[in-house]
Amino acid sequence: MKVVVIGCTHAGTAAITQMAKLHPDAQITVYERNDNISFLSCGIALHVGGVVRDAGQLFYATPQTLADLGVVTKMRHDVLAVDTVYKTLTVRDLETGETREDTYDKLVVTTGSWPIVPQMPGMDLDNVLLCKNYAHAQTIIQKAAQAKRIAVVGAGYIGVELVEAFEQLGKQVTLIDSTPRVLFKYLDETFTSRVEEALRDRGVELALGQGVTGFEGEAGRVTKVVTTAGEHAADLVILCIGFRPNTELLKDQVLMLPNGAIVVDEYMRTSCPDVFAAGDSCAIRYNPTGKPAYIPLATNAVRMGTLVARNLVEPTTKYLGTQGTSGLKLFDLNIASTGLTEQAALDAGLHVKSITIEDNFRPEFMPTFEQALLKIVYEEDGGRIVGAQVLSKADLTQSVNTLSVCIQNRMTIEELGFVDFFFQPHYNKPWNLLNQAGLQALQA
Repeated sequence: MKVVVIGCTHAGTAAITQMAKLHPDAQITVYERNDNISFLSCGIALHVGGVVRDAGQLFYATPQTLADLGVVTKMRHDVLAVDTVYKTLTVRDLETGETREDTYDKLVVTTGSWPIVPQMPGMDLDNVLLCKNYAHAQTIIQKAAQAKRIAVVGAGYIGVELVEAFEQLGKQVTLIDSTPRVLFKYLDETFTSRVEEALRDRGVELALGQGVTGFEGEAGRVTKVVTTAGEHAADLVILCIGFRPNTELLKDQVLMLPNGAIVVDEYMRTSCPDVFAAGDSCAIRYNPTGKPAYIPLATNAVRMGTLVARNLVEPTTKYLGTQGTSGLKLFDLNIASTGLTEQAALDAGLHVKSITIEDNFRPEFMPTFEQALLKIVYEEDGGRIVGAQVLSKADLTQSVNTLSVCIQNRMTIEELGFVDFFFQPHYNKPWNLLNQAGLQALQA
């Protein structure tokens, strides 16, 4: 069996290593256009801020790792075209310029995603940078060392984490986003107001509810960001406005969402026989709504890649779907969310209610205790839990992992009130915060 993998991303690395173990007789060839594999882009802000000083620690596999498994890895090779009817590929060696054809029995597409690059005036100015891969990380560190005023465009997780890193490096930072609140996709207003307060307390300028229309500069270098509400001085701009799937190779050959994300079934199979896909190039089942959604997360990617290997020959293990569960540490705040925010649930046409509680996470007789803010969103009819958020100076983020399982298993808010959670004064109160949310929702 000849297997070709396009792209050695998180999903690709997981698929390749598992295929080599589960199918030792398979002939596996990997084509990767870059000169490195498996870079943890979620660690860029940690590297920029100096928390992770050696960027080499952000790689969890190398071409040699794959070679030791018997995998043929073709670095700096760009796949130009795929023909799923004749099962052929056209590949260019970026070092020599040579082009050749290859064939496959099974094709695994793990081409990942790429930052959305807006077409607007000034994009070609020096010091207007993207934030995705290892090369970007090195350029950001190099440029930031000389910069005084940095503008980050995009108030999602990556943008907010970079803002924290730059602030701690002593830079003047402006955070710009077209949405009215930071972390708009992940948190409701009660939570984002706390995050925004923490940012402003540290001198970060928030330019929210305004879209970027262009960049201006002098001598070829950016000096200001122009938005729908005015101008912001900056000698370095980092664009973090989202990602789009890299799927042009399969355009018009497999089923896709309007944004180009490949639709796969529960066994990671595309609509084309013998073609699998995983990771940021794909749409996946979003359990809160039951519909396909584009949620580019490393956790989703490694699960999907692993499932490709398990289902390569025949369907054996189903994907359980995702809740889009994620977490963030920002200054002294520990934040996590899963599923739908209340606003997102309403936008999706769901009829929902919510319960928000704020309480000390453990008994007041303990030497120290911190307040915790917890919100759970659930369907008005039946009480099915569809989303949750938590914020505290104490690390209570694992409670959101618990709520992710609840959503996956279609638990109700009433059931949550009576789940068996342990009590120990070091960690919680006799009624755990999650129990409290369930019980208070019943009384509402």
